[in-house]
Amino acid sequence: MRVAESGREGGAAARVDRTTIAQLLLDRADDPHPGVRTRERTWSWAETVRESAARGALAAAALAEGPRHIGVLLDNDPEYLFWLGGAALTGAAIVGINSTRRGSMLEAEIRFADCRIIVTDTAGLALLEGLDVGVPSDRIFVVDGPGYAEAVDAHRGPVEGGVQADPAAGEDSLMLLLFTSGTTGMSKAVKCSQGRLARLGYQLGRKFEVGREDVCYCCMPLFHGNALMSLWAPALAAGATVCLTPKFTASGFLGDVRYFGATFFTYVGKALGYLMLTPERPDDADNTLTHGFGTEASPDDQAEFRRRFGAVLYEGYGSSEGSGSVRRAPDAPEGALGRPAHDDIVIVDPDTLEAKKPALLDGYGRVQNPDEAIGEIVDKRGARAFEGYYKNDAADAERLRHGWYWTGDLGYVDDGGFMYFAGRKGDWIRVDGENTSALLIERILRRHPQVATAVAFAVPDPRSGDQVMAAVEIEPGAEFDADEFVGFLAAQNDLGTKATPRLLRVSRGLPTTGSNKVQKKVVAQQAWRCDEPVYRWAGRGAVDYELMTNEQMDAHEAEFAEHGRVRLLPPGAVGA
Repeated sequence: MRVAESGREGGAAARVDRTTIAQLLLDRADDPHPGVRTRERTWSWAETVRESAARGALAAAALAEGPRHIGVLLDNDPEYLFWLGGAALTGAAIVGINSTRRGSMLEAEIRFADCRIIVTDTAGLALLEGLDVGVPSDRIFVVDGPGYAEAVDAHRGPVEGGVQADPAAGEDSLMLLLFTSGTTGMSKAVKCSQGRLARLGYQLGRKFEVGREDVCYCCMPLFHGNALMSLWAPALAAGATVCLTPKFTASGFLGDVRYFGATFFTYVGKALGYLMLTPERPDDADNTLTHGFGTEASPDDQAEFRRRFGAVLYEGYGSSEGSGSVRRAPDAPEGALGRPAHDDIVIVDPDTLEAKKPALLDGYGRVQNPDEAIGEIVDKRGARAFEGYYKNDAADAERLRHGWYWTGDLGYVDDGGFMYFAGRKGDWIRVDGENTSALLIERILRRHPQVATAVAFAVPDPRSGDQVMAAVEIEPGAEFDADEFVGFLAAQNDLGTKATPRLLRVSRGLPTTGSNKVQKKVVAQQAWRCDEPVYRWAGRGAVDYELMTNEQMDAHEAEFAEHGRVRLLPPGAVGA
């Protein structure tokens, strides 16, 4: 075991790395250093551990038998962290319920994960109304509802004697179930043990240089691996302070950073892009930020963030399922992720298992030999880190083939050894760091009485990640009414905010195969440059589709050049 510096206030003694989250929490049981902060209150680490223990005792009293699975449907609230700690101390598991899910999909995920308790608030309770989630009402704890505080207080242990951990809280005990979406629309829940999360806390804390005096600003959702694995666990391992805001807002970001004195933060998807859309001010660099970690920000947005706010960014690639695949490379070309983390991170042909050739790039960074260079990103050592999906042996087998860990992502390596991300295998559409299923979106669109068929697919966002584009074929003689269609989408309770199409093609006859299946690949390649009307929603505020003109398409494509992403334009685009 490696030796680490003690996390105790003023402590200089050495200790070995802890192997569970429960042990890490017990190390903080007497720690007066600030542990959790909001704009309303600060809890020391010692207070945080006691609050966690009370919720753990409440859970243990409610879970006499069966899986100890606690579903949490909350924004970034201190209660989320207290229940996270409570689960760790009692050997239970937290099921991160995605608050952007709706209707039948929300119900199915909660039931699939065998949640025995749900922790939510009045807003979350409204989302559950009318759903059969399989949890009795007396095990749905509403944190801002009547009787909750009294229930917690009734399970507080004596301050004297300290907090203890349940013997079930071992290194291999399940700690997290984090949902992701696969190509079929069926939910997959990634398993993460206490041991793995503790190891990530140390490893990522060292990688991102998170120390005792850091103030870690958590603005990404706690149901996502980014916030838990890259911020909360490193902060716990180092004894740093975690500051919470309910949700990320570009307008509130700098004010929060200054209020908390934040030094470190994490981001996903287009958070940096949204920040860059805020008006620049002469005092932007007058802040406490020193560093941050995230994924999928455009090279232009990364550079602008560094210039405006004066903080170092660690841009990475990885997943909730496996370990990181890329190591930082200060000399990496624009658009590159970095270098493979080790020699067993390879780009292979999934059929032949042969390594792909280096990519030949033009002046815009576009791959000139895609068939030879682009393949699936594989980690030959990754099988050791992957702990599997909950109740999904088929998905496990798909990830672990030939003794290798298959990421499901496509990539390529240039002749300098730098790795690039090239999209996702299958029908994943990744929006703001979250995967959504094209199949699910298609099924919802087909409910419209005028839609004969529909396809959904990913198109690149000018700044970061993907956007959802859909093509609907309307019945002969039907007239498309954009306002009516917006009303239809708003009425679909299972259409999450990130799954709503940003671009919508309205067709009289989509191209099909001989067996009358829509040629989705052809439609995706044409993207917005087709012979039929395409409507666009800017993605902010209420859904409001506007028919795109050629001039607007030109302007849309020009944004890719502005942010160094011309190489990602679909083949049908003028600039491609």
